[in-house]
Amino acid sequence: MTGRNSGIDLLRGIAIVLVIIHHIALRIPLAQTGLVTIFPLRLVKALSRNGQSAVTIFFVISGFLITSHAIKRWGTLSQLDWQSFYRRRAARILPCLVVLVGVLSVLDLAQVPDYTINHDNQSLPRAILAAFGMHLNWYEGQTGYLPGGWDVLWSLSIEEAFYIGFPLFCLITAHFTHFRAFMFFCLALSMPLSLTALTHASEIWQSKAYLPGMSAIAMGVCSALLGHHVSISRQTRLRASIGVIGATIFCSYLIYMPFFWSTLGNGAPLALTIATAFLLIAFGWGWLADYTTRGTGWLRSFGVMSYEIYLSHMFVVFSLMALFHRSGGDMRTGWLWVVPALGFSWLLGYGIEHFLSRPADRWLRHSPKSQAIGSMTT
Repeated sequence: MTGRNSGIDLLRGIAIVLVIIHHIALRIPLAQTGLVTIFPLRLVKALSRNGQSAVTIFFVISGFLITSHAIKRWGTLSQLDWQSFYRRRAARILPCLVVLVGVLSVLDLAQVPDYTINHDNQSLPRAILAAFGMHLNWYEGQTGYLPGGWDVLWSLSIEEAFYIGFPLFCLITAHFTHFRAFMFFCLALSMPLSLTALTHASEIWQSKAYLPGMSAIAMGVCSALLGHHVSISRQTRLRASIGVIGATIFCSYLIYMPFFWSTLGNGAPLALTIATAFLLIAFGWGWLADYTTRGTGWLRSFGVMSYEIYLSHMFVVFSLMALFHRSGGDMRTGWLWVVPALGFSWLLGYGIEHFLSRPADRWLRHSPKSQAIGSMTT
């Protein structure tokens, strides 16, 4: 993990763990298990319901990282090399995506339970097209949920669409940097408006539409720009305050989400994106650098492999749920299945990262054929 930011990896680890627990809790309601005799009901409910919040956190982190890395690599966003940018994004995203879609297609053709597309208005070819065409979220919004292994790709469709437009917008506005920052700022704050506009849309589209997700990504972009342009002397004075404020709102939102929604309405997710942005700025400035590494290695390792774990964890969830029901489905001890779900998800993610995504990423970035596409490979 050399050269990584431990605080950001910790945030990513928290987010992916919340996603896994959420998908277990949809099938084994944790509030109905013996876990409530160990932890407060409010905390158990918070662990169960924050899957969507976790994806929002991922969006903000994604925007922060792609912007920070672009600035470090090219100096400014105006000098961003779009060919190198697309190549690096493709090398990171496509290998796992291609393999996942291939495996899911085979399972669908074999009519394996939990992996078979059963809706009359859905088909395997259209699901494949949606997965690679950056509109699986729209496809589900129009036709209904796909099986869980496919469903996780909805957020990737939003990120990929943002990645397509990001370098082009940066180059188009190369001589209008203030206008560019203003536009990202407006998009970042547009979350309440975009959610309000979706009031009468289908339930699926309300949670998976493009604009709210891109708003969260734009918040990450803004946080990276702000963190980069604030002077070092001010960083030292500000980082503790920004970090504490961000951590307070972040934790409060995850635990008291219903209160935020009842109080702020469609502005509630905006509070989460701002809190996450504050944490990213503070961590980027080195806040708690000596403390986020203590006793958090296991959680940070989830963050390091969050992409691989996110794409593959439903294989673990479906397998364990089948074993749960075959064992009698005792709801009182149902919460115990969370531990193996996390453990096996980590192992599967490690295998994918070690044997697929890392070697493929290295080969695609540095092979002679890929280097011929553009002039920069690092």
